[in-house]
This record gives sequence, structure tokens and C-alpha cells, in this order.
Amino acid sequence: MKIERVNSEIRKILMEIITEELKDPRVSDCEMLSIMDVDTTGDLKYCNVYVSVMGGNPSEVIEGLNAAKGYLRNELFQRMKVRAVPELIFKLDKSVDYGFKIDNILKQLKEEEKK
Repeated sequence: MKIERVNSEIRKILMEIITEELKDPRVSDCEMLSIMDVDTTGDLKYCNVYVSVMGGNPSEVIEGLNAAKGYLRNELFQRMKVRAVPELIFKLDKSVDYGFKIDNILKQLKEEEKK
């Protein structure tokens, strides 16, 4: 199985589990949670999951996801039907925040240009 396909499948299944089944209030109380990227090592031992959070405390969301690692890995194992599921490592994805920051800077520069 190619690593890109593994990453895509992990992302899809995790998003489904997190949005529909995970009951941890640290995770379920945020307005929007999105898995921006999944990066699995070539040996399938580790999987970095980059999460973007809006309308919640990002560090608490990551804490909640880390607390649910065992459950999430077990569900991945059952749904993917593979020999081994990589260890999940949840990380906060800051690319959306960075994009908003760049957008605001560009807007400010445009406003200054008009003056």
C-alpha cells in the first residue's frame, strides 16, 4: 500500500471518528476541528497528524486527542484492516493562522497604498 494512500485513509477515518464518535469535551466543544495533513513514516511506525482548531483552546484539543490515542488507534486498526497501525502524534497546524496573518498584512499594505 502506497504511503499517500495510507495517509489519505488515516485522515479520512480519523476525521470520521473524531467528529462523530469522540465524546471528549475538550475536542467536541470546539467549533471546528480539521485534520490538515497526515504524514506517516515509511516504516509505518509513526504518524504525525496536523490538526487545525477554530473556536476552542488548541492546546486542550491536542490534549484531548492525545488522551484518546488508544481508542483512535484501535478504531483505525479495525477499519483499515492492516497488520499494524502507526503510533499517532497529534500536532497543532498553524498554517491557517499564518495565512490569516499574511492576509491581514496584505490588506494593511493595500490600505496604506490608497492613502
